[in-house]
Amino acid sequence: MKILSRILILLIICQAAYGQTAAKKIDSICQSISKKNPEVGISVGFLDNGKEYFFNYGKISKESKQPVNEKTIYEIGSITKLFTGNLIAQASNEGKLKVDDFIDGYLQDYKLSKELQNKIKISDLASHQSGLPDLDFKKLTELNPKQPLDISKELVHSIINEKTELIDYGNYRYSNMSFILLGAILEKVYGKDYETLIREKILVPTKMENTFTSSYTVENMVTGYDYKGVQQDFFNWNTVVAPAGLLKSNTSDLTKLVKSILSNKTEISKATTISENTFYKNTLREIGLGLQMERTNDDVYFYKTGNTMACSSILAYNKKADWGLVILLNHNNSGIVADLINTNYDEVLQKKIISTSKNKK
Repeated sequence: MKILSRILILLIICQAAYGQTAAKKIDSICQSISKKNPEVGISVGFLDNGKEYFFNYGKISKESKQPVNEKTIYEIGSITKLFTGNLIAQASNEGKLKVDDFIDGYLQDYKLSKELQNKIKISDLASHQSGLPDLDFKKLTELNPKQPLDISKELVHSIINEKTELIDYGNYRYSNMSFILLGAILEKVYGKDYETLIREKILVPTKMENTFTSSYTVENMVTGYDYKGVQQDFFNWNTVVAPAGLLKSNTSDLTKLVKSILSNKTEISKATTISENTFYKNTLREIGLGLQMERTNDDVYFYKTGNTMACSSILAYNKKADWGLVILLNHNNSGIVADLINTNYDEVLQKKIISTSKNKK
């Protein structure tokens, strides 16, 4: 027993030492990338075996002297889809729906044509393969350059109600419209609006007290910039389009979400046993419910990106290696996000799974 106890203590010490080393390496990598992009505010949250680390670089705006920190609010855009996918999985666990149900009976304000009935599953919506049309973002931007998503319920309904055929059903076509429909399905089965559901079933249980929906007044919030570096307001997400990208948050709160997912104890974590299943796969991507998978040899991590006209972001986690990484930028620059996640994974996080496997042996 003494020998086993000593081995256990040694493993704990090794894990703690590795976590500190990994955190320092991540900080170093992020600092290097930040120095190449001095005008970009970057906040990073790293979770390693339950221990949190936060790294921040830059200011909340080009004009401000206030540095960003783990409490600074960013627009996280399509990371909201991970929340929506988790809510669908929770609804499945509660017996309110099945992810392979056809969507027909779950839609109140939408009327599918006869040609589309009994063809589209809930899982098709959540994995971007429904074949339904998406919002015409280019046209919406021409009509309202600063707030292209400030659109009417009638316009959103007409996109679906007037459709008589599907485009490439079963093939990947990224779709905000699909997640708008998922939000409508959630409101139908629970009898509550989307904002109430996301608060009750995710934000409150995880104590994400600084993650905001439609109403918020915050001083510690970034100014966003588009891909050209021009100042850009956060999107106005009305109640119809909210499930596709409503949320604003920070690395402190999002790390709490990752911790809940990795715990294997919460309803949020239990829901990932459904959302992490593969519902679509081709040579380029593998998709679950509102999230994607990245596989390298025997390793896999799950992630969701968010890109708006003002901010870019990613939330990623690996249950097997027990790590999570959140990266938030106050610029619409998916290239910097890709550089940060890929470099950190290749140089630090991928090695963690190797180390974890050795320790288990």
